[in-house]
Amino acid sequence: MISFNVPPYVGKEQFYINEVIMKNQKLSGDGEFTKKCNKWFEKRFDTPKSLLTTSCTHALEMAAILANIEAGDEVIAPSFTFVSTVNAFVLRGAKIVFVDIRPDTMNINEELIEDAITEKTKAIVPVHYAGVSCEMDKIMDIAKRHNLYVIEDAAQGVMSTYKNAYLGTIGDFGCYSFHETKNYTMGEGGAILIQNKDNIERAEIIREKGTDRSKFFRGQVDKYSWVDIGSSFLPSELNAAYLYAQLEEPETINNNRLHTWGIYYSELKKLEEKGIIQLPHVPQHCKHNAHMFYIKCKDLKERTELISYLKDNNILAVFHYVPLHSSEAGKRYGRFHGVDEYTTNESERLVRLPLYYGLEEEKTKFIINKIFEFYNTFGLS
Repeated sequence: MISFNVPPYVGKEQFYINEVIMKNQKLSGDGEFTKKCNKWFEKRFDTPKSLLTTSCTHALEMAAILANIEAGDEVIAPSFTFVSTVNAFVLRGAKIVFVDIRPDTMNINEELIEDAITEKTKAIVPVHYAGVSCEMDKIMDIAKRHNLYVIEDAAQGVMSTYKNAYLGTIGDFGCYSFHETKNYTMGEGGAILIQNKDNIERAEIIREKGTDRSKFFRGQVDKYSWVDIGSSFLPSELNAAYLYAQLEEPETINNNRLHTWGIYYSELKKLEEKGIIQLPHVPQHCKHNAHMFYIKCKDLKERTELISYLKDNNILAVFHYVPLHSSEAGKRYGRFHGVDEYTTNESERLVRLPLYYGLEEEKTKFIINKIFEFYNTFGLS
């Protein structure tokens, strides 16, 4: 079976984990490797502060607290996203206002955001699907004019850029995922990037269970105490050590994934040109990180048959999100603003193909051949 995903491993992960255990002898958070990872993001992405977290979910929850989201507030987000995007704000008592997506990038339609704003709106949460940026200039302009926070869900966007700015560094807060399905991983983990330096001290407190423990360790206070709300958002040093090995070789992973993505695109373009499938669209001013490769089938029935056919040929392909506004919780905690012209229809057509660091070219071409074979059985290709 060709797996849908295999977590990246570049070689030094075990060495660094062993160093944590045998040399540093510190397994809990904010040790040497956590600090190295934070500094790497701050330097590479030119961001004032990066803090590793236990997940992107927790990074979003931290952002919701830092943005002072409260009961009765509204937060604008796409419905085509993972539940963590909105759960972070629902936990603070906010109502989610879902907005339709663009069919080309599967990102929130920036032209529909302003009409969804009310006096209760507190934040916009753009989700950079597949590591391809939302139209951030337009979104930031809207946010500025209406005095709203912008919290980037860049879970899939590490190393991607919008007009040369790294995703996660454009809004007030950026949130990354290092889950094992992501380009760079620590098994379970994430990070929050903070652009306004005034938010850094409170972010450290929230991350340290609401205490000023970070100031204590820096010698700024003689004891630490409970000063704010917070939770346990620090990842283990073991996780950070695994991640740091990959951060030392970011281009190795990025280029390998882009190479595989390019093979898929160039070969499957023949089916798109015949009007059989649709391929991902990357706007000219965006650079993506090859987080995923997907195709869009004609409809839900065809997608189901294709996934089944690939599985019969030992290829694990998957579909993605069921739109949140159609779910039980989505109806309870949110509402869809405007017309669902594309969210449901496009989500039912999309199928993700295997893509991971180290996927052999022969396997990639085998997958491509099986897709052609599938459409040949219907006389389409």
